[in-house]
Amino acid sequence: MTSTTSLQKTPFHAFHLDHNAMMVDFIGWDMPMHYGSIIEEHQQVRKSGGLFDVSHMGRLRFKGRDACKFLDHVCTRQILGMNQGQIRYSLICNNQGGCKDDVLVYGVGDSEYLMVCNGANRAKLLEHFANVKGDYIFKLKDETESTAMIAVQGPRVMDLFRSFSTEIPELKRYRFTTKNLLIAKILVSRTGYTGEDGVEVILPASFAKKAIGLMLEQGEEAGVVKPAGLGSRDSLRLEAGMPLYGHELTEDIDPISAGLSFAVKLEKGVGDNEAENFIGQDALKKIAEQGPSKKLIGLKLDGKRTPRQMMNLLDGDHVIGRVTSGCLSPTFGYPIAMALVDADFNGNSIAIDFGKKMMDASVVSLPFYKR
Repeated sequence: MTSTTSLQKTPFHAFHLDHNAMMVDFIGWDMPMHYGSIIEEHQQVRKSGGLFDVSHMGRLRFKGRDACKFLDHVCTRQILGMNQGQIRYSLICNNQGGCKDDVLVYGVGDSEYLMVCNGANRAKLLEHFANVKGDYIFKLKDETESTAMIAVQGPRVMDLFRSFSTEIPELKRYRFTTKNLLIAKILVSRTGYTGEDGVEVILPASFAKKAIGLMLEQGEEAGVVKPAGLGSRDSLRLEAGMPLYGHELTEDIDPISAGLSFAVKLEKGVGDNEAENFIGQDALKKIAEQGPSKKLIGLKLDGKRTPRQMMNLLDGDHVIGRVTSGCLSPTFGYPIAMALVDADFNGNSIAIDFGKKMMDASVVSLPFYKR
């Protein structure tokens, strides 16, 4: 497929074309949807390992006297007290408690942090940070285009990385380390977005071609790791019950309703807590006290018809929610979906409006898949 010249290209763009990827416009980036089969790539990650180009995601570096205070002001998770090498998942909210984005914050060093955000929200966040910076003193550098990022996920991935470093396989979850690979300094983290183990690697854009060659040289020939595209990344995260911005999270959906209360520190700035209050804290406190009006549930269907985002869900004659994400699960062989429904709904089944036909779905616990 011929790429549109106006689209941004990651440092791995030539690699995708050389591997015959089906390229698509993804939030203004020319990205691989798949390299032949979404289902095969999904199953490759579940049984062994897949390599994803995630360079379109934003990488923002905060450094300076008030970097920690500012991040506590904009993040729902507490940043004060983070150790070097630690990563925290957090939300960035508006004043009403709706989500501007979900992010990962890396504790790099004294008064220095790296934030990884969704590519679709990078420009919005940069504008938001400029608007709320106030008197906080720090420097913000957008390193998205000067760096590259890959995610290598799957049950056999950590064994592969032993050939590069004995330290990487020993990383705890939500931790990172920095390593020197030939002439480049790389950052390796262990978070994941597929339900499988694995790592993410951030490296200089100029070293991307050499790095991907080194990683696939051993892994691809042995069948351990193969390239995977956006299609399988989405079906993998859905099976793992992980939220996707624009689906389970939006500026109108708060993190408590989305089942992410663990990432919200409502006690920031209260009592002996010295962290800054965060934007949206008062609104989220009220939601927590009164109880959210919506909740996130999992759905399982018979047959092959897949629920799509925004399809209405009915309990009897009453619309009580909407589908947020759906796919035909490659692991289980049946359709699955996540949905936001009225918080007082406690049924075991629900009807999905497919337009010309209503179909019943069973309510199941999340995540659908867990290793």
